[in-house]
Amino acid sequence: MTAIRIVLDTNILVSALLSPLGHPAKVYKMFLTGNLKLVYSPDILAEYNDVLFRPRLRIPAEEAEKVLEAIREYGERIEATPSIHSIIDEDDRVFYDTAKSAGAYLVTGNKKHYPDEAFILTPVEFLSL
Repeated sequence: MTAIRIVLDTNILVSALLSPLGHPAKVYKMFLTGNLKLVYSPDILAEYNDVLFRPRLRIPAEEAEKVLEAIREYGERIEATPSIHSIIDEDDRVFYDTAKSAGAYLVTGNKKHYPDEAFILTPVEFLSL
């Protein structure tokens, strides 16, 4: 059986680390247990790296590094095809383009930042599939 492919918006990854019992953490743990294939692009990995080490988030550096290592080792790196869709926050385009290019779900806490498309889900919506 092929694992479901997902792209995690940075807000989901941060929420998973800060609230280990929440819905974002459940989605992230599904990746760690091999039930999901996390798809990422070099730009997404760079954003994860930037955000996870921000001092104000207080995510221990060792934990942030373990997350990045797991993504590099078990995730699927792709080069996304740029889209021409209108995106409210251009910083979010890389997540949209990567999910669209990979045929993956985009799991985000900010659906309003993206076009209204069936592959863009909140963690609760994703978990209810």
